[in-house]
Amino acid sequence: MYSLPLKTMYIDLNSCFATIEQQARPMLRGRPVGVTNRLTPNACIVAASYEAKALGIKVGMRRMEAERISKDVVFVETEPDKYIFVHKKLRKIMEDYSPDVTMKSIDEGVLNLALSPEHIQNTPNPELVAEIKSRLRNEVGNYMRCNIGISSNRFLAKLAAELHKPDGYDEITPENQREIFSKLKLQDLPGINVRMEARLNAVGIYTPLQFLDADEETLVKMVCKSIDGHKWYQRLRGLEVDDWISDIKSIGRQYVLESCRLTHEQIESRVIHLAEDAGLRLRSKDLYARGVYVWAVDYNDIPLRKNILLREPIHTNADIIRVARELFKCFPAPLRIVGITLYKIQDKPQAQLSLEQDRIEHNNKLCQATDAINHRFGDRTIFCADSFGTNQVKVKIPFGSTRFL
Repeated sequence: MYSLPLKTMYIDLNSCFATIEQQARPMLRGRPVGVTNRLTPNACIVAASYEAKALGIKVGMRRMEAERISKDVVFVETEPDKYIFVHKKLRKIMEDYSPDVTMKSIDEGVLNLALSPEHIQNTPNPELVAEIKSRLRNEVGNYMRCNIGISSNRFLAKLAAELHKPDGYDEITPENQREIFSKLKLQDLPGINVRMEARLNAVGIYTPLQFLDADEETLVKMVCKSIDGHKWYQRLRGLEVDDWISDIKSIGRQYVLESCRLTHEQIESRVIHLAEDAGLRLRSKDLYARGVYVWAVDYNDIPLRKNILLREPIHTNADIIRVARELFKCFPAPLRIVGITLYKIQDKPQAQLSLEQDRIEHNNKLCQATDAINHRFGDRTIFCADSFGTNQVKVKIPFGSTRFL
C-alpha cells in the first residue's frame, strides 16, 4: 500500500431497515425483527435486526423458513417512505462535511474529505467520526447506529467499515493493513464472490495477504484476464479506481405474486403496474428504451421469457404498456414471479417524421401531464385503469442504487 492520505470515509447504517423500524416502534427494540415486502408466508426477508441475525435469520430467507428457526421473530412490512426519509437525512449530514458525497446505496455513502473545508480537514478523524455518529442519533433517532471506515480509497474504507459491526469505527493504514488482512478470508473483501475466489484459488491465492502480495501480471493475465487485474492491483494498494458512475443499461421491476389463485387478467394488471413504474424511472432520467423484456417464473420454478427489440425507442406509459401487454399475453397462469425490464437504453432520439406522429405527440403530452400531477400530488394519483387494484405492488427499495430516489 502506498503512503496515501486517509481522506476517504465510508458510512454504513447498521441493519438499516430493521433498525429504522425499531427506531420508529420502541416496542420492537431488543427483539428479533424481520422486514418483508409483504406479510405472507412466501415473502422474503429484506432486512433482519441484529437480534434476528443472532438466531440465524438471514436476508433472503423466506418468512416460513425464519419461523421454523424461531417463533419469536416479529415480522413487519416495508414502509419505503421511512427508509427514504432516513437516506436523505444521512445524505444531508454527510454533505455538511464534504461537497463530494456519493451514496452507494440507500444505507451507505462515501465522502471525500480531501475536498472538505479546512477546519474539517484539520479535525482528527476520531473526532469527526464521533460527531457524525452523534448527529445521526440526534437528528434521526437515538436508536440509529452506523459503522464508519476511513482509508485512502473507497475499497479499503468500505472494508474498514465492515470490520466491527455494529456501531464500529476502523481505519486501514499502511501500518495496519497487513495485520488486518491476515485475519480475514478472501470473501470478506468487498467485491470477492465465490467465482472470483475460485479464480484466485486456481493460481494459488487463498488468503487476502496472498492477494495483496500477488504481482500485477498474475492478476491481469491469469486471474482476471482483463484490465480488471490492474484495478485490483491498485485497489489493494490504496489507489482510487472506483470513483466513477456507470451508465444506465437497463431499468426493471419485478414482483412476487401474492397468491397462486390470481387469474391471467389479474396478473397482467400487476405487469402493467410494473411497466408504469419502469416507465417513470426511465423518464426521470430523460431516457428512452428500444428493448422490452417481460419474464415470469411459475410454481415449478420454470422461467418464462419474451422480449422484443423495437425499431424506434419509446418512453411513454402508453407505449411501454402496449408492448408489455403483447409480450405477456402468451404467459400461462398461475405464476409466482413476474417482471419487466427496459433495455437498449439511450438518450432522447433526434426528431423524425413518422406516420404515427399524431399518436406519438398525444402520448408524450399525456405522459408529461400525468407525471406532473403524480409528482405534485403523490405517486399513482393518476394511473392506467388496467392497473387498478394493484396498490399491493409497492415501491421497490433500491438496495444497490439510489439513482431513482
